[in-house]
Amino acid sequence: MPNNSASNIVTADALTLLLHNQHALAAAIEEITRWLSRKGEAVVADNAIVAMETLDTNAKAITDAIMRLRQS
Repeated sequence: MPNNSASNIVTADALTLLLHNQHALAAAIEEITRWLSRKGEAVVADNAIVAMETLDTNAKAITDAIMRLRQS
């Protein structure tokens, strides 16, 4: 892909939508984790927390990429 402003904007916009989806998934997993914790499923809830941590880590990297694209 050429390094031009228009393609960077399109890419950043697509990444932004993916980031919004990632935040929505994290919110859903968080709700399920709370429910699992209340039901006494601590091990499953702990696994869900690990998944949320991965989503958070990746969200930060996606955010950084979006910012770099928007600045170029």
